Amino acid sequence: MMALTARILAVDPGARRIGIALSDETGTVARPLLVLPHHSLSEDAERIVALAKAYSARLVLVGVALDSEGEAGAQARKGLRLVKAIREQSDLQVEYCDESHSTQAAAQARRARGATRAKQKENLDAAAAAFILQEYLDTHAGEA
Repeated sequence: MMALTARILAVDPGARRIGIALSDETGTVARPLLVLPHHSLSEDAERIVALAKAYSARLVLVGVALDSEGEAGAQARKGLRLVKAIREQSDLQVEYCDESHSTQAAAQARRARGATRAKQKENLDAAAAAFILQEYLDTHAGEA
């Protein structure tokens, strides 16, 4: 029997919307949770912390879009500021990972499943967060 761990909350921050995904308790499967409208850095961090606590997340994983050389451009720096704000507002463990092309990958997966154009765009930000989280879970499978 697999031991239960606390959940992981993933965040795909964007200029207008923030996709949120959540892992199952075993840390095996990611699922889209919801999309938050972007307000301000402080308010966004506050809402993410509240969600993480509500779902008993042990880790908040923030996607940061690095460029092709692994450097942080303007959008990535916004993501890193969000990481810092979450850390300042809580004692949660917060990590970041490269989320380059996660939205495109989530959209492509929806097209491959035969989703209509409307369904492909629906909650795409949360689906992108789930894509980021599933990659993280797959990469860290078996770690305690």
